[in-house]
Amino acid sequence: MVATALAVVVALVVGGITRLTESGLSITEWKPVSGALPPLSLADWNTAFQQYLQIPEAQTVHKGITLSEFKALFWWEWIHRNLARVVGLVIAVPFFWLSFKGRLRGALRTRLASLPILVAAQGALGWYMVSSGLSGRTDVSQYRLVAHLGLALVIFVVAVWTAAEIVARQRVATGTPVAGDRAALFLASLTFATILSGGFVAGLDAGHVFNTFPLMGGQLVPPSYGQLVPFWRNWFENAGAAQFNHRVLATLTLLLTLTLTFRRATTPSRGAWRLIAAAACVQFVLGLTTLLLGVPIAAAAFHQLGAVVLLTAALWTAVVPVRGHSSVLSPAIPPSTSATTADTTVDAYPRRARKA
Repeated sequence: MVATALAVVVALVVGGITRLTESGLSITEWKPVSGALPPLSLADWNTAFQQYLQIPEAQTVHKGITLSEFKALFWWEWIHRNLARVVGLVIAVPFFWLSFKGRLRGALRTRLASLPILVAAQGALGWYMVSSGLSGRTDVSQYRLVAHLGLALVIFVVAVWTAAEIVARQRVATGTPVAGDRAALFLASLTFATILSGGFVAGLDAGHVFNTFPLMGGQLVPPSYGQLVPFWRNWFENAGAAQFNHRVLATLTLLLTLTLTFRRATTPSRGAWRLIAAAACVQFVLGLTTLLLGVPIAAAAFHQLGAVVLLTAALWTAVVPVRGHSSVLSPAIPPSTSATTADTTVDAYPRRARKA
């Protein structure tokens, strides 16, 4: 699960860089297997280049692009797609091997079985996103981009949650009371929503429309907010509105984190919450830096990574036992329903070691 989460994080960050460098449409075909290899000859490169020159982005955004410039775009997209393949292998190989050996059972097996399916769906969704930018427009649909991002986050959350839950139940087996923090789950949900709102900012290139803070065009609310009809379209299709919404959600996330950290200053979970608060503050500063500097690639990539770190910290605190708080797990998990340290079977409910 840790390897899965790390692989997803790397794929997410590289995917963000691919978007920022406008490289995502450089590969105009979807070849799940043979596409793992790049062009191997000059003729192959010229074929890929000519295919790219047929799409609107090449004729407008990258008008006059050369083969060497195309290669720079191609490599980012190629790396991103191969990282997605790595995620699939990291998930599928251990799952099918452990299933074949009969070492997975119960709720854990059911949950892990969903991951290969989600990864396959993610690959298909990624191509569905790319295909939206191959004709009729110069970039991909922001709706499909956010769907692609959201499914990647779901895979990540399942991996982190499962790892944290296994640790939590192992602590139950050793006598530690179950006591994750419910408030952290709410914070994780808000962080998830904030990341998705950032996806609309990226999809609309909204990070470039107002590079000031806190005002936008001299106003707290941008003057363009509400121009689209019906009104709900502004949330997803209006660049100024998308950036404003992301600012609001990010600020709410920071304020909620600081409030919860302050309220837990004298509780056993204060150490975990201080780490969450630190992650939230760093993430907010990264967001401001990215905005005020006009969305430089390095700052934007670290901003995306910071969001995942904050989400991870909140999820872990929500699940892993800390004495003195209610838990998002079942409050009374009988030790007798879990696995043993002597038995190599993996289960979501580990139990005390059997006596010899």
